[in-house]
Amino acid sequence: MTRYIACLTFDFDVMSGWVARGMTTPTPISRGEFGIVGARRILALLVKYKIRSTWFVPGVVIETYPEVCRQLVAAGHEIGHHGWTHVPPAALTREQEAEGLVLGNRAIAKLCGRAARGYRSPAWDLSAHTIELLLEQGFDYESSMMGNDYTPYLARRGDVAPGDQPFRFGEPTRLVEMPISWTLDDYPHFEFVRTKDAVLQGLMPTGDVLQNWLDDFRYMTRTLDWGVLTYTCHPFVIGRGHRMLMLERLIQGLLQQGAVFRTMAEAADEFLAHSRAPSA
Repeated sequence: MTRYIACLTFDFDVMSGWVARGMTTPTPISRGEFGIVGARRILALLVKYKIRSTWFVPGVVIETYPEVCRQLVAAGHEIGHHGWTHVPPAALTREQEAEGLVLGNRAIAKLCGRAARGYRSPAWDLSAHTIELLLEQGFDYESSMMGNDYTPYLARRGDVAPGDQPFRFGEPTRLVEMPISWTLDDYPHFEFVRTKDAVLQGLMPTGDVLQNWLDDFRYMTRTLDWGVLTYTCHPFVIGRGHRMLMLERLIQGLLQQGAVFRTMAEAADEFLAHSRAPSA
């Protein structure tokens, strides 16, 4: 069966990403707050095109903006786990990471009536313990790694990277990896960030980014019979006016190429069904 899936995903960080970096003065906080403005614009656009998407939301954001998060659920969007705070797991102890998964899922279950099926790490940085913890806590899929672009795969545990010897691969698990890429993330293309140590230039023209994003999907249709492409956006980034116009053009361009829009959980389920089919 020829079928091409596009997953629109939104990391709904609001101010949690800035707080995690220790940037708690009024201006970075206000940059995060704009995510509420952006979220409402995105919701209206998705309604217009009858698209369901996946929103990865830190638990602290659910507790800070419960009404907006309820609007996401009411519109039929999937809520994925994005940590309790936006601190990357690699910066936490195993116990802190496990507790954050529990607290985040508690907030998601209160919001949705069930725990999250999928997880995405803040800053896409997993720890040595993340896969094991996700399996222990019953997650079905994970979306923070980059080992493929169009084909999900089973996440491994137990990899060994000794440095002075060949890499040793661990065992595949039941956890579906829904791969992502910085090239398909709005943040590095658009967001300007200046700290005392570095500058993220950002501020790219939307037309250039749109062409890349559509061409990635076009290449999938030329080389595969079945595939999934995941786009990652942040409401406080993509929600700016000229970028919202780009997001709408992206949706229109994907539809013209025959894209089928699905939530991440739906795409993960379809991957498992497709991979078990005799023709696969």
